[in-house]
Amino acid sequence: MAIYKLKINGRSYEADVESDTPLLWVLRDNLGLVGTKYGCGIAQCGACTVHVNGNATRSCVLPVSSVGDASVTTIEGLSANGDHPVQQAWDEVDVAQCGYCQAGQIMTAVALLNKNPNPSTADIENTMNGNICRCGTYHRIREAVALAATKTK
Repeated sequence: MAIYKLKINGRSYEADVESDTPLLWVLRDNLGLVGTKYGCGIAQCGACTVHVNGNATRSCVLPVSSVGDASVTTIEGLSANGDHPVQQAWDEVDVAQCGYCQAGQIMTAVALLNKNPNPSTADIENTMNGNICRCGTYHRIREAVALAATKTK
């Protein structure tokens, strides 16, 4: 095992884990940051999405050894009080049903809006398409991303 120094949510952490340990499990099991969820383990559902240097990244398949000195942001790091514009829009539109996928959905939406603050409906659909919602709230997710775009201008 090796000690990995990580920058997560603006703080420094150390994790003594195997090099091939997925970042998801380091976050959840070693660091207690449990907002990022396990969904499929093969980077297909999006529940484990975090930002690595601002890019939406599936943490379930990213070995901790690949993180290096990159800056990682989890759902816990978006805002101290849950008042990020995307989180506010999620609440206003009442997106969540079971809520399991929502951290990954929100992290994907934030990455989109950081790169494209005025996305078209097609941009939203294309970006969010890789995140699965078992409850089927896709129409509300699209609506919330569009609303959040108006809040981030």
